[in-house]
Amino acid sequence: MYKVIKGFHDLEDSKKTKTGTIYHEYKVGDIYPRKGLKPSKVRINELLGSDNKQNTPLIELVEDEKATPQGTIAKKTEVNKSDK
Repeated sequence: MYKVIKGFHDLEDSKKTKTGTIYHEYKVGDIYPRKGLKPSKVRINELLGSDNKQNTPLIELVEDEKATPQGTIAKKTEVNKSDK
């Protein structure tokens, strides 16, 4: 799972409407990828590095955090067994 560190519109995640194409927007703190999207490793590497339209990393790997239902990242809290 990845966390968005710079907002962007995903040019590889869009839908067509009567008025044109709408690209999925990611805001800082959002989870990447959104539910239902399975990006390629190449795409993930583009967003992790600077080989994208913004020429800067847009996401970072999240290891010890979990997703909240709102689509943002929250720290896991550990419960000490002796506290129970």
